[in-house]
Amino acid sequence: MLSPRTGYFLALLTAIISGFSIFLNKFAVAETNSFVFTFLKNSIVAIFLLSVILLLKEFPAIKSLSKKNWLQLASLGLIGGSIPFLLFFFALQSTSAINAGFVQKTMFVFASAFAFVFLKEKISKNFLIAAGLLLLGNFFLFSAFSEFAFADLLVLAAVLFWAVEAVIAKRIMQKIDSKISAFGRMFFGALFMLVFLVFSNQLQFAGNLSVLQLQWILLVSIPLLFYVLTFYSALKTIPVSKATAILMLGQPVTLLLSFAFLNKALSFNQALGIALTLSAILLLFCSSYAVSFLRSRGFLLAGTK
Repeated sequence: MLSPRTGYFLALLTAIISGFSIFLNKFAVAETNSFVFTFLKNSIVAIFLLSVILLLKEFPAIKSLSKKNWLQLASLGLIGGSIPFLLFFFALQSTSAINAGFVQKTMFVFASAFAFVFLKEKISKNFLIAAGLLLLGNFFLFSAFSEFAFADLLVLAAVLFWAVEAVIAKRIMQKIDSKISAFGRMFFGALFMLVFLVFSNQLQFAGNLSVLQLQWILLVSIPLLFYVLTFYSALKTIPVSKATAILMLGQPVTLLLSFAFLNKALSFNQALGIALTLSAILLLFCSSYAVSFLRSRGFLLAGTK
């Protein structure tokens, strides 16, 4: 089993992967039906995850799953792998990317609240300070947002679903391996999206994809594969609140990539937002890692924050 220290590094790696993934998706989703794009991408990742499980000779663990386990995995696919994606991309047709990004980056707040209520996770003073810095950084990163509309409420609904997913996944992974849980999320999520595409008569758009678009879908599936593997592994070993908060580093990574490769200038507000986010992650990561290190050496009791 992974140690909490490894879990924090995996969460940090997940955030970096997320930043790269968002950057690549800006090119991949261009002139592509977003629902079909997401369905194909998630389906490919499900196949990749099954291949990883087979290569690691862990398929017997899948065969041993009970009906209750399969229902739990299906719930991950419904709550985390399908409904929020459909809501999010539908909302993007009516709202700006800035508004959607601002709302999406508040997920850690709701995930932390749900984890506090349902998982009895403790919230430390350092986390509250880091959370305040993250929210302030988020405000500056997306300071150009416009007046909120109904579509933004749909984005908020998607965020709530993803926050609930994190709590459910944390509980499910007490009994089910993180790789199998990730597979369930992507596999059942793709199945539910397939049903939606069929009934909304949008599956036909899959046949109109060019070779270049298919190549892009395959390319962006790779970081998504590593994202779900690292995030679920981190979520299994560290608190939901901290795992989701560290993900906030993804947006600064995306902005820095745009600055480096697309020659997009950083505004003062964006630079300030990046600095605040980095400060928060540094506080959160270093304090959590230090506590984990001292506890592993016997200097702190297991219940020490």
